[in-house]
Amino acid sequence: MIVVAGESSNDREVMTALLRAHLDFAGKIVPINDPVALKEATGTNLASRVARLVGKAKAVAAKEQSELHGLAVHLDLDAVHDGSYDTVRARLWSALDERCPAPLALALAVWETEGWLLLFPDAFPHVHSGWTVPQQLRGRDTGLIRNPKEELQRRLGTPRYRESDSPAVVRAAVAHCHAPAKAVGSSRSFQDFLADLQGW
Repeated sequence: MIVVAGESSNDREVMTALLRAHLDFAGKIVPINDPVALKEATGTNLASRVARLVGKAKAVAAKEQSELHGLAVHLDLDAVHDGSYDTVRARLWSALDERCPAPLALALAVWETEGWLLLFPDAFPHVHSGWTVPQQLRGRDTGLIRNPKEELQRRLGTPRYRESDSPAVVRAAVAHCHAPAKAVGSSRSFQDFLADLQGW
């Protein structure tokens, strides 16, 4: 069993779809429904939060009478990709890796999950025919786009994009063979997440 933790149910659904597509995993993928609050934590505060998160992952696996095959943790960086990304990722990875007994993947999305969605612009019209990702948002390093959710809300078309649309966009990207391998543009944080999954 794989356990997924994230900041919201939408993020957890996005992670689940990406994990299924990338790993071709037939087992259970189960969410931890509590929000993850690790990004700003340091020292003993971070250690205790990570211990609680890993404990919940173990408890979920035990309840399902299953082995914990992996733990995927999602957080938004809420900033563009710069030097802070490496610092935050290293701190979180170290704390999680020290306590997690199973393979680990850290999805530290830059700026947020919508930055990853923009890697698959042709998926959007499959969700709503009125949606078109404009050329200015295609083929870019999406980790350098500030507030990609707001960009989508302004530029995508009708109906107005909502965060709750993100799982449908990723599922469309997977269904039409775009995600996760055929990204348009680049995202260091997305590639780091996929790299974490190697060897699972």
